[in-house]
Amino acid sequence: MRSVYLALGATLLSGCMLGPNFVASDVKAPKSWRQSQATSRTVNQSINPEWWNIFHDPTLTELISRASAANFDLRVASTRVAQARAERQIIGGDSLPAVNGSASYQRARNSAKGLQDSSGFDGEKAFSVWQADSDVSWEWDLWGRVRRELESADANVDAHTDLLRGVLLSVQAETAGDYIQLRAVQAQRATAEQNLAVAEHSLKLTSVRMNDGVATKLEVAEALAQVASVQARLPILQQQQSHLINALGFLLAQQPGTLNAELEKPQSLPITPAQVPVGLPSELARRRPDIRAAEARLHAATAEIGVAKADFYPSITLSGNIGLQAMQFSQLGSWGSHLYNFGPSLNLPIFEGGRLKGQLALKEAQQQQVAIQFQQTVLKAWHEVDDAMVDYETYQQQRERLKVAVDNSQVALDNAQRQYVAGATDFLNVLTVQRTLLDAQQASVISDENVSLSLVQLYKALGGGWQQAYPLAKTER
Repeated sequence: MRSVYLALGATLLSGCMLGPNFVASDVKAPKSWRQSQATSRTVNQSINPEWWNIFHDPTLTELISRASAANFDLRVASTRVAQARAERQIIGGDSLPAVNGSASYQRARNSAKGLQDSSGFDGEKAFSVWQADSDVSWEWDLWGRVRRELESADANVDAHTDLLRGVLLSVQAETAGDYIQLRAVQAQRATAEQNLAVAEHSLKLTSVRMNDGVATKLEVAEALAQVASVQARLPILQQQQSHLINALGFLLAQQPGTLNAELEKPQSLPITPAQVPVGLPSELARRRPDIRAAEARLHAATAEIGVAKADFYPSITLSGNIGLQAMQFSQLGSWGSHLYNFGPSLNLPIFEGGRLKGQLALKEAQQQQVAIQFQQTVLKAWHEVDDAMVDYETYQQQRERLKVAVDNSQVALDNAQRQYVAGATDFLNVLTVQRTLLDAQQASVISDENVSLSLVQLYKALGGGWQQAYPLAKTER
């Protein structure tokens, strides 16, 4: 029995922890990724945190670096992390004794009918009171309420940190996406200008043939219409280019037009490599910021249950006061001016009208909600990765077919032009083939764009790209 009493006493002195202890979720991952049959294949190799370097585009790398340092959304998310850390510091103060000091001086006089003691003190006369004291109070965390609050606050800091990582990943992906679209628009414009040159050559040829009496006004009108049709595409492409440059400038926290000189000069569209590292399925849950944040929120909600349960039990506060008080300032140093008080206080909840039970039920229901949301986040992540892999393979297949269409349309146009010059076909056939070639070329550029954009979305779905700026903490939760 003595051993039992000693063990019970040690438990009470150290305090216990009410509520369930959080256990990290065992996320079930697929055994392998979807197998790709495309030209650029995914491989189970480690993902480079700076995944955008796979495009080998220095301009893109520079833009992402600048966006990661200056973006407004990132700066806002950083302040949320700072707020969470400050809240944790506030809660941490409850686990330590509170010490307050005070000093006061009062000059006072009682009424004309004032008090008079046996020592001859006349209450009618003005008097002074000098006082200095210090208060100390500390709540004994017997049931672990404060420790559970600290646990919840730490988890909230982790959640906001991972949300910041998620914002960073979104900014990186959006910057890469806007940049790829910009280069695609510039490629479409170059294609349109090439076709405009062809259309203008056809117009000149038709005009010469009409002057020679070989062609008709109808053919010249058709050639003019073709030139105007191609010219009409150019302003829209210029508009899209301006919007995309401004979108990139906004991501970099720059004024409109700041990046014009840097980005208006056309460059080749970033093309995907032969092999794309995608890591292992088992690594996804530890790399996706949204999964990590959802797990941290579940941790915080679980700890809050312990806080609610601790409210059912009595709380003990130890407090004390020590100070000096005297009628004369010179007497503050004497032993007789000392005063003190100390002792524990007990607060026992007896009747709360169901408030504590309702609070506990609320915390348990919130924890169940967050647990369901965590499962939903994990499942959504698998779907996003699978969809991104399907898109990446599909757009590559489309690109291969469109390249065949462009090559054959070019051959058809060359033959149609020679036949028209030889008088073997009419000009309408030349126009039809030229329109077909232009549409195929534009579709081919868009397919190149879609392949690169789908690779960006794949890396966003895989959760890579934040480790360099915000590495994992040494104490992994």
